[in-house]
Amino acid sequence: MSKLVVSEFLTLDGVMEDPGGAEDFDRGGWAFQFERGAAGDKFKLEETMAADALLLGRVTYEGFAKAWPDRTDQVGFADKMNNMPKYVVSRTLERAAWNNSTVLDGDVAGEVAKLKEQGGGEIVVAGSAMLVQTLIEHQLVDEYRLMVFPVVLGAGKRLFADTGTTNALRLAQSQAVGDGVLILTYHPVSAAEQAASA
Repeated sequence: MSKLVVSEFLTLDGVMEDPGGAEDFDRGGWAFQFERGAAGDKFKLEETMAADALLLGRVTYEGFAKAWPDRTDQVGFADKMNNMPKYVVSRTLERAAWNNSTVLDGDVAGEVAKLKEQGGGEIVVAGSAMLVQTLIEHQLVDEYRLMVFPVVLGAGKRLFADTGTTNALRLAQSQAVGDGVLILTYHPVSAAEQAASA
């Protein structure tokens, strides 16, 4: 069974929208205001190299597919991004042109559950706000890796949108890097665990 990892850049007030500034969000580009340092870069490199596949929503996929195919680097990050399997969830995208990409256009929760059953490695989700909220709702997320930047935007798409349920998380690891950036790793607490501790 594959582990599904949600990996996000996040503000202190939970905004995940447009950290790089390429999506026309009027407050976008906030992640580049801070240095994440060598340790932060190492974390993202190791995460990417350990991933077996990417799972993305259409908007994030199109941004990645525009940015990555022409990139190269000495550590192999770009090669890994370009060559690993990529799954894009979309009802409108007919064809995924980026190398090694597959469109998932049916029942999102069912398709992702099947993906998880196929392998034993990590499937990493980046960006993709609507997709992530669907995965959370259907309890398909096994781990959250949040790189939290010391900024409050006051508006924008949030990782944890309003829902009718409460989701408890257990902190597995924390690390401060760069200019006050925190890397936080959380695991969901199952309903059975929550009931047992009540």
